[in-house]
Amino acid sequence: MFEYMGDRISKAVKNIRGMGRITEDNISDAMREIRVALLEADVNYQVVKEFINSVKEKLLGEEVQKSLKPDELFIKVLKDELVALLGGDYAPLTLDGKPTILLLCGLQGSGKTTTAGKLANLVRKKHAKKPLLVACDIYRPAAIEQLQTLGKQLNIEVYTEGKNNPVEIAKNAINYAKENHYDFIIIDTAGRLQIDENLMQELKDISAEVKPQETILVIDAMMGQDAINVINGFNDALILTGAILTKLDGDTKGGVALSVRHLTNVPIKFVGDSEKLDGISEFYPERMAERILDMGDILSIAEKVESVISEEDAKFTAKRMQSGKFDLEDFLSTMKQIKKLGPLEKIIGMLPQARKMGLNNISINPKDMAHIEAIILSMTPKERRNPDILKATRKQRIAKGSGRSVEEVNRLLKQFEEMKVMMKQIGNGKMPF
Repeated sequence: MFEYMGDRISKAVKNIRGMGRITEDNISDAMREIRVALLEADVNYQVVKEFINSVKEKLLGEEVQKSLKPDELFIKVLKDELVALLGGDYAPLTLDGKPTILLLCGLQGSGKTTTAGKLANLVRKKHAKKPLLVACDIYRPAAIEQLQTLGKQLNIEVYTEGKNNPVEIAKNAINYAKENHYDFIIIDTAGRLQIDENLMQELKDISAEVKPQETILVIDAMMGQDAINVINGFNDALILTGAILTKLDGDTKGGVALSVRHLTNVPIKFVGDSEKLDGISEFYPERMAERILDMGDILSIAEKVESVISEEDAKFTAKRMQSGKFDLEDFLSTMKQIKKLGPLEKIIGMLPQARKMGLNNISINPKDMAHIEAIILSMTPKERRNPDILKATRKQRIAKGSGRSVEEVNRLLKQFEEMKVMMKQIGNGKMPF
């Protein structure tokens, strides 16, 4: 998402480099480029108009003009205004209820039931909660079964009473949760094809009965500007505490994310960024603005790393890299940990200047990593610890054992040595570029 928009904005910034100062005349083309980029990304027209006016006003302000170069000032103002547009501050999930009750609502097809499972998985892993999923969608065929299947995959209990009254199901689920020490309840309600009066009343009744701390709307980011009407419709009936944008990994222009908070005052709390059951991320306006501007998202990478690699392991690996003692056994172990982070393309895409360097379109074949693993596993422990002893006959044996060629074995060893040198230089404060 946002790649096209980000590319157009980067082009606009590039065009003002080398200018002595910013004036209304010399930024007119850049502002026009940004306006078109936002409109083509399906950002609401009124939002675009206000955004452009605010950026121009701040760019032309005498107060900040002298402190930065024109392109640096341009980026700073754009980032600040994007952060404000996306909601400003991070809106965290409420976690202090006893138990916390989260009511999930949305239109049919928005990915609500899958999102319920993802949320349960996230609060368990990140916040050490004991979640309970509650099946209150009694209308959609197989909705209860879908939630039960997700619960089984995640090893999270699903409370269901079949096709009984949803208000009673929700009420009984809360009592069950308290008796069985569940501390985070996610109620999956019926999706609706449109903002239907009867089903909206049912949502109001469930909300009045269980008094949730969080009432969150799941919205398909591919809806475009129609999403604003949907959010306002639900918000009028329920008073939403947040929204979750799903399918941001799909073919979406992403403009809805830039319109939601400004037009509805409902904060975006999460985004769905893959179909996997861990494919949900907390929404940080500043990090999203930095991604749009190709400034990277190092904090999100760090959080992902922390979630799969312990601090002790990371320090041990870093120390071995810096000392030059990093061997192929360490490399194999690191590779296995990296695989837990998810698709490498996604991680690489979060690096600063990823789009500029063409890394956003990089494709990494999982088979390549499997081939590397096979080559290393075909070595003896002694060979992994001392790659220098790998002469021709040993390489031939390793190639045969892994089903790869001697050329591939040589290529891996060469890349490994180059990586060791680079890591040692970085560790000693000498950047190799």
